[in-house]
Amino acid sequence: MGAKTWMLIGSDGSAKEILRSKPELDRAATAALAKKLFPSEKLEPLSDGTLSFTCPPDNELAIGCYPGLSIVAAKEFGIDRPSKLPAHFLESSPGHTIYLHAMHSVVDWFAYAIWEDGKLQRSLSLSPDSGVIEDLGNRLPFEESYWSGEHPAVDPEDEEPAYPLTFHPLELGEAALLELFGYQLEGLVDPSQLDPEEIPLARYKRSKSWWRRG
Repeated sequence: MGAKTWMLIGSDGSAKEILRSKPELDRAATAALAKKLFPSEKLEPLSDGTLSFTCPPDNELAIGCYPGLSIVAAKEFGIDRPSKLPAHFLESSPGHTIYLHAMHSVVDWFAYAIWEDGKLQRSLSLSPDSGVIEDLGNRLPFEESYWSGEHPAVDPEDEEPAYPLTFHPLELGEAALLELFGYQLEGLVDPSQLDPEEIPLARYKRSKSWWRRG
């Protein structure tokens, strides 16, 4: 698996259904949200990206505002403990429900979190090297088959050393993408699923703003 994400999604209503409707990007609202979330940075517009790439490098930002939904992909969301996300991002992101989704294929790490009206409902973060880093709130139904051993990380009859976890974090990460947002990046993709390349995101180059007071 080579999929990576670090993104924050805010929605009023079902994020999956809003994305499935292929909403139009509101560029004015997108620019305003970018400035609100990153007020100390100079943001230079780049060519558009899509929802298929939400792991921008540290000096870039991918962002989009649509009716009832916002998506922000930035380095700040690739954190081991989602519950420690700075309050500024929760307070400044539109939507009653805020989702964080992050995974990194190099280290088999996955994390996600959900806030409702600013209150944390669920946070999970785990990797084979660190084990379960954070596990807060009730597990969502889509998680249960993974915790119950229905998706073993390795074949039980395989002679290779046992995997440190009972399932592969990236497989759960893909399941979370499908359950919460209606698409996947890797694995078996059903033609009826959302194609993330159909959802445009504005991109910006990030740099610190420097000025002098006259």
